Amino acid sequence: MTTQLEERRPPAPAPVKSGKAAQCLTTALFAVAVALAGYTGFRWPGEYVATLEATSLSGGFHRRFLVGTLLHPFAVATGYDYRVFAIAGFVVLAGLLTAVAIAFFRSPSGSRRMVIIAWLLLPTGGYLFHEVGYYDQVLYLLLFGALWALHRNRPGIASALMVLSVTVHEIALLTVLPVFGFMVLRKFPFRRACAFLAPPAVAGLVILAVSPAAPGAAGRLGQTLAGADFRYRTDALGLFERSQSQSWAIYSITDVLLYLVPIAVVVIGGFLVLHRPSGAAVLPVAAIAAPLLLALAGWDEARWGFLLVSNFVVVLWLWLGHRGRELGMSQLGALTAVLLILTHIPMPYFDGYAPRVITLVGPPHPSGVVK
Repeated sequence: MTTQLEERRPPAPAPVKSGKAAQCLTTALFAVAVALAGYTGFRWPGEYVATLEATSLSGGFHRRFLVGTLLHPFAVATGYDYRVFAIAGFVVLAGLLTAVAIAFFRSPSGSRRMVIIAWLLLPTGGYLFHEVGYYDQVLYLLLFGALWALHRNRPGIASALMVLSVTVHEIALLTVLPVFGFMVLRKFPFRRACAFLAPPAVAGLVILAVSPAAPGAAGRLGQTLAGADFRYRTDALGLFERSQSQSWAIYSITDVLLYLVPIAVVVIGGFLVLHRPSGAAVLPVAAIAAPLLLALAGWDEARWGFLLVSNFVVVLWLWLGHRGRELGMSQLGALTAVLLILTHIPMPYFDGYAPRVITLVGPPHPSGVVK
């Protein structure tokens, strides 16, 4: 059933089926883009994410507990072996890449396939591999599962997956849930859509309302991890001992916003160039812009920038799939300009890492003389 939130316009013409040569070209570009992204950002999961993955509900942690709770039996059985957490991180990354590949190969639209390729070639592609083990990847894997369930007309399953997402990390409220809301409100009448949105939204607000962890939970886990085969990160456990106001006191929200606002201007402006500004643009724009509010959540500005661009790409991909849209030449030009601007966004890595340089020669000797 079409809702009033949908844009009233005559049906778009069916997308032009690309020929075999074009399909082979885009497939080759996709393979190259994945390889370049992997080369640029691949690393082993860090000690920070391994520490976070050791937190569990049974250990007294009330936020970000789902992954750690599922891994808890394996972690205890192996004495909190690093390999348990590393394997989990790579399994999630593999699942996410599989979902991206399925979305690519099942897209009849050439425009949708090129959007995926562009996302992998942008700094976001390398950052995806660099983020292995972070809960952001689990959130988007759950989002893709929920979108698939919506496509199969299983909204109850989709809503349940979104409930799980807020137990993975509370930033689901500002990343994947807005995208889910955009799709649900487009697909169902308002009241029914709210029935599917309410459970994850309420669950997320409840998680934010309770204390992050029971008293002493971080200290007890720190003592347990002292015998692990990796050096656990005390700053990761410290997240559960600080209030939000205490976190705000140790970083500048303004500095984070100064990094994120230019990205938001580019992606929102680019989407509005592609989508005629109207009431129907409110929901997708809100879903794209929601990660901007992560400036209030912490100081990981590069990570928030990655999520902001990723939401733009996901929403754009979904929008192009609605009624089989294909971009015209002027729209392709505008999108190309947006993507070229995004290539210049600095996206620093964590833990002293940096993107690998793609070159066959090393940097010149500082003296200018080759010895």
